[in-house]
Amino acid sequence: MTVIRSGYVLFVFFIIFLMGCAYGISQQSRSKVTYAGTFSELQKTPYIYKDEIIMLGGKILETNVSSTLSELTVLQLALDNNDRPVNLDQSHGRFLVQSKKFLDPAIYQKGILLTLVGKLKGSEVRAIGEFDYAYPLLEPIEIKLWPMEILTQPRFHFGFGVGTVF
Repeated sequence: MTVIRSGYVLFVFFIIFLMGCAYGISQQSRSKVTYAGTFSELQKTPYIYKDEIIMLGGKILETNVSSTLSELTVLQLALDNNDRPVNLDQSHGRFLVQSKKFLDPAIYQKGILLTLVGKLKGSEVRAIGEFDYAYPLLEPIEIKLWPMEILTQPRFHFGFGVGTVF
């Protein structure tokens, strides 16, 4: 009886482990991705890759909503093995996400990390200060928003001695 019970406990831990390893983007959307190049290549010659399905990650810089369109301006960031944006201080540029669906600015807030699978629709030139910048323009197929990290210190601490926090 204890062998069955311990097997059950191991099974539950295994399922929890697998849930922790889940990807941010569904397998269905991942299977549609056709572009395997870099963001820099995409930005330099977006017309070559028009209508390709792309997976990108980033941080929302701005959300604009009109009666017909929602638009996100996103700072591109590399993705880790779980499709989560990483290296928050390194980017190869920016991109735009335009959706006919309402993307609520209260949810799609500035600073939120996202992973996107979308179709490249071309590019749009806009000013950043006095600099003209060509933004790759994507139509979303799936968007995964990542929760903001609240903890700034490890959850567990082992050790002895006296310390202080600044």
